[in-house]
Amino acid sequence: MEFEVGAILTGKITGITKFGAFVTVAPGKSGLVHISEIASTYVSDVRDHLTEGQEVTVKVIGVDKSGRMNLSMKSVAPVSADIISHRSQPKQQEAPPEPSFEDKLKRFMQDSNNKMSGLKSNTDKKGARRRGR
Repeated sequence: MEFEVGAILTGKITGITKFGAFVTVAPGKSGLVHISEIASTYVSDVRDHLTEGQEVTVKVIGVDKSGRMNLSMKSVAPVSADIISHRSQPKQQEAPPEPSFEDKLKRFMQDSNNKMSGLKSNTDKKGARRRGR
């Protein structure tokens, strides 16, 4: 029995690894749900979300030349309401007020004066050493 991409199936988890879970969808036919396809949130440990023998609904997202199926749980899972509301509301951050031209000029002059005084004191010290020899 061949499954095509996009098919939604029900299966049982038969094995769990660090990188995902194997799901048997028909006798003798199984596929892998990669860790990135388990949930719409970050999954650090597959065992926190799945257990062996658990019934799951998956979607076929790919079939390679060898007939191995790539499955996804997050593409068939309903999206939670807080994720939807979070996505639909744009983040509103208040931009800091733009400083006026006078403020910018004042800041530039202060920085310039500080740099110049640092350079002058540095050259005075070097000149004093040379004259004293």
